[in-house]
Amino acid sequence: MIYNKKEFYTGFSLLAVFFVVLFMMFQPIYHGHNAMQFLDNLYNSISKGSIDYSGALKTDVAPYNDKDVDLNLTYGTDAEALQSAQLFTKAGATASVDGPALRVTGSLGTILGASLDDAKLMYDNNGDAMQTKYGIAPRRSLFNWWTSLKLMSKSLNKQSMFESAKVVDTVRTKAIEASYNYYKVEAQHISDDIGLVIFSLVFYVAYTLWYGFAILFVFEGWGLKLSH
Repeated sequence: MIYNKKEFYTGFSLLAVFFVVLFMMFQPIYHGHNAMQFLDNLYNSISKGSIDYSGALKTDVAPYNDKDVDLNLTYGTDAEALQSAQLFTKAGATASVDGPALRVTGSLGTILGASLDDAKLMYDNNGDAMQTKYGIAPRRSLFNWWTSLKLMSKSLNKQSMFESAKVVDTVRTKAIEASYNYYKVEAQHISDDIGLVIFSLVFYVAYTLWYGFAILFVFEGWGLKLSH
């Protein structure tokens, strides 16, 4: 039995509109995407626009240009070691492959600078340049950099070169990871779409409250109330 018909049907109407809007949000009417996909792409683009650290990190690694390292790196497979050897060779270092093991000697700053150059190419979605440079899938090359820097950090820590290892980890997490994750996402700044960003946030709050009040009116109209 309905306790308060006016309140119940008001809540029911609000709930019906809520689900109509929800249905529309899942239709591919926003440049071929539904609302969720469109906003996800928007916020991915905005977040990418704020994480271009390659230039700043180039300054950070410059003092290590005169710091030579001798590293023994062990990869998961022979192929990964062979592909990674290309990275170091093109960076101006010496790389000797023995199965899954790789011995690298050269300037730490130069190696890190080369990894940042590749990270920048991928950040700019210039995968063709990476493909031409290494002859394998662009993201595969960047993943090999990520793996190599992780192994370099481990080797440097074993040699008690903790400061150098920290710089390597910074390049890996701030530049390599970011470029890998955001590859093919178009970067933009929040100011480019500030109106849409504000609208989406206001809509999210209003839409959530709309649902909450709809449920409240339905249950109160039905005669269900909380009591202490």
